[in-house]
Amino acid sequence: QKVAKGLGLATYFDKINLGDSPEEEAAMYGDDVFASMMFAKLLTVLCVSLLGHDVLFQDVDIVWFKNPLTIFHDMSNTEIQKFDILCQDDGSVQSRFAPLAANSGFYYVRANKKTQYLFTSFLYHAELVSLSGSHQQVMIQLLQEHSSLFGLTVKVFDKVETEYFPCGWQYFRRKDFMKSLVKGESNAYIYHASWAVNKDDKLVYLKQLGEWYVRDQCHKPVDEIMGGEAVDSGALASECCSAEPLITCYYSDWPSKIPCTDSPRNNPDQNDFWAD
Repeated sequence: QKVAKGLGLATYFDKINLGDSPEEEAAMYGDDVFASMMFAKLLTVLCVSLLGHDVLFQDVDIVWFKNPLTIFHDMSNTEIQKFDILCQDDGSVQSRFAPLAANSGFYYVRANKKTQYLFTSFLYHAELVSLSGSHQQVMIQLLQEHSSLFGLTVKVFDKVETEYFPCGWQYFRRKDFMKSLVKGESNAYIYHASWAVNKDDKLVYLKQLGEWYVRDQCHKPVDEIMGGEAVDSGALASECCSAEPLITCYYSDWPSKIPCTDSPRNNPDQNDFWAD
């Protein structure tokens, strides 16, 4: 909340339900801290939906190139308007994410009785998130169930047929697409730094892609950044945000904004990203 206020964002903190949320980041995907934070993901969507508002939920490891709300709010697109919930394609073929492979880090929910019941059911199944270590796995199971039993309409934007919402699948499987993305020639609205073990991996993806704008001196708690001074609304923006991307090379074979030919390969058997 301090970070959000420091960037000039309007915030609301539900101390009763989320006051015990861990403050440290997860060491890796699926650990206890990760699972605990997934409770916040489902509760925030439910609360806003019950107030009668449509919700675009996204993880913090997402960058926007264009406003994705224009897709969901396009009333002339009658096909899009048919769906109660619209999700990014995760790209994973793991059986636990079958058959939808919806990514629970970027999705749009229309506020209606069907979606409100979906996320109420999700809240009642919160223990499964803790047991499985995956918010996404449980969400996909409930999407299937509510689609079959209650007529919930679900759309997952196909990872091959559309370029709108790329994520880790494109990053590691579609070199041609990633080249068009870094050149600004794709139709992507966002990029989601998924398919990562932990926060360190996500930072590598974003910094090497030229989508990182946070100055190094701000990679620490807010109170340390401000030297103990109160965080005024918007104060962090001038202190921490760069107008130009802060590009860092890590691996020559991973997608990058600029050729990283002097960097090592993450996979010795793979060609450099800009080699051909």
